[in-house]
Amino acid sequence: MASTQRTPRVVAARKLLRRTGRDRAGRFLVEGAQAVREALRHARVHELFITDAAADRHPELVAAAREAGVRVVVVTDQAAASLSDTVTPQGLVAVCDLLDVAVAEALGERPALVAVCAGIADPGNVGTVIRVADAAGADAVLLAGDTVDPHNGKAVRASTGSVFHLPLARDRDAGAVLDACRAAGLAVLVADAGGELDLHDPASDAVLAGPVAWVFGGEAHGVPADLARGADHRVRVPILGRAESLNLATAAAVCLYASVAAGRRRRTP
Repeated sequence: MASTQRTPRVVAARKLLRRTGRDRAGRFLVEGAQAVREALRHARVHELFITDAAADRHPELVAAAREAGVRVVVVTDQAAASLSDTVTPQGLVAVCDLLDVAVAEALGERPALVAVCAGIADPGNVGTVIRVADAAGADAVLLAGDTVDPHNGKAVRASTGSVFHLPLARDRDAGAVLDACRAAGLAVLVADAGGELDLHDPASDAVLAGPVAWVFGGEAHGVPADLARGADHRVRVPILGRAESLNLATAAAVCLYASVAAGRRRRTP
């Protein structure tokens, strides 16, 4: 018999839709076939809630979950919807351990490229920055200050599984995060429309080639002023047309890949 919205396991899982519930339980929800697939490969999964229709569509996920010892709970459509924060629930939701680690652990011994989200409130933006950092081969993503929780459902979906691919760390003390980056040998670069360093100036290659930590701020206000002042360099992405600015995700992609390209040029005789 399928579990309903009132089944204790469903009720307990529903609390993970809120950050306070996630932090208290040390777990979060992962929705959708792609995200669940990556979770089963790279994270500790405790339960998989799935409707009969979703199980028919994705028998391989049910098999993988059972093989990994994950409890598979068949639920009604209404119960699945209660575990989702999307308009069109997909009918499968996994319960996983939180992914973030300490900042020092995320940085490791010799990081070369790190993305820092400083005061980003939109979960979609955070998830997209994580996805871009993963694509660019970054070593970690650090979430500093009042940045949104990367385990937020919208952030997880926007990352398209990248939250499972590289270390994540959270610290409310943004200054301490940048200090940790410097202690790990990283130059701190802030993406700033008024920065003194031009991203496309060949003379910038020596800086961009890293090791670097790129700091990105929110769409509306950018990187907090105190953090920008304390950066090693403030780097501007030149606007060559008539656009007012770039959105956060695009700017992050341009900056991170500029470091990748500069590093390759530096290594090529």
